[in-house]
Amino acid sequence: MPKISQKGLQMPESPIRKLVPFAEAAEAEGKSIYYLNIGQPDIPTPQKALDAVKNNDLNILSYSPSSGFDSYKTKLAKYYNQNGINISKDQLIVSTGGSEALMFAMGSITDPGDEVIIPEPFYANYNGFATAANVTVKAVQSKFEDNFALPPISEFEALITDKTKAIVMCNPGNPTGYLYTEDEVKQLADLALKHDLFVIADEVYREFTYDGAKHTSIMAVEGLENHAIMVDSVSKRYSMCGARIGCMVSRNTEVMAAAMKFAQARLSPPTFAQIASEAALDVDQTYFENINSEYVNRRDTLIEALGQIEGIKVAKPRGAFYCIVELPVQNSEHFAKWLLSNFEVNGKTVMVAPAAGFYSTPNTGLNQIRIAYVLEKEHLLEAVSILEAGLKAYQGD
Repeated sequence: MPKISQKGLQMPESPIRKLVPFAEAAEAEGKSIYYLNIGQPDIPTPQKALDAVKNNDLNILSYSPSSGFDSYKTKLAKYYNQNGINISKDQLIVSTGGSEALMFAMGSITDPGDEVIIPEPFYANYNGFATAANVTVKAVQSKFEDNFALPPISEFEALITDKTKAIVMCNPGNPTGYLYTEDEVKQLADLALKHDLFVIADEVYREFTYDGAKHTSIMAVEGLENHAIMVDSVSKRYSMCGARIGCMVSRNTEVMAAAMKFAQARLSPPTFAQIASEAALDVDQTYFENINSEYVNRRDTLIEALGQIEGIKVAKPRGAFYCIVELPVQNSEHFAKWLLSNFEVNGKTVMVAPAAGFYSTPNTGLNQIRIAYVLEKEHLLEAVSILEAGLKAYQGD
């Protein structure tokens, strides 16, 4: 029998989705599940976006240009300029989700055997993208007790070799919800300039910042024009995860020329989804103000409820809609499977994301989970009460 590639064998499973078979089995048994494992907002998608798809007059569902429709890129560039990111439409490529933009970026700046440095915990699929590109992840560990703030720059610098090509950051962070300060972003920028590295900044959650904190884009840092690559998406901003529309942005013409070849190889981003995304850009700013207010209420409700459970520790996020929780268990993945397979309260249980998959350092985060507070407050409270009951009943790994 022909053999699977080493790359295929080494490709990590998603900590967010790997327990789906357990959830499906639980539902087949008649259980209701509160899904705290995945960042799928329950906020309604803007009606303008939905109507744009419903009411279009297309006769042929054709390809778009490889870089995306010009009308969408023009409006998208205008959005960025209004948010202090001065770019032109020619400095962005529309991608099939932020995931494809990350793969374009990796493919454009790295060769097999190269290295990227990432503060961990980080979005689990970065491990997958690196594996696909034959790139090694060097992790700098941020600390739970510091609320996952940026680790000392000296720890980044200690990992730099002649194979290092980029620093990758997510701001605000997934899975931590940490929002990097302007000073922290500039520290990374200065390091990149010192060692002539790229900075890939995943800014998908830019609109979701709380407690008066402001988001600092890597694209707004002066002097970093040839080093900065931004990844973005409509998935979370407009509650359009299924649209699979994102973009890669850079002022570096050589990087964008290379990325365009990857874009051409996959032909084009999806047409209907671009139509919806273009229409979504017309929503009023109050849309985001209302969403942020809702997420702050959900965050505060969740943090307060978790804080009342004995043995639990939780890091308070200032952005996105995730938090990392330390549980009084040795193996959170075993616990998460047990919740789905062997536990219920009045026919209900919860699904969480084991946090070990958000680290690249082995045997790290084993007692942690990520919770996405994308449910209404009353559902969050019931989910937490089920989690508490589960912890009391759990007999160990």
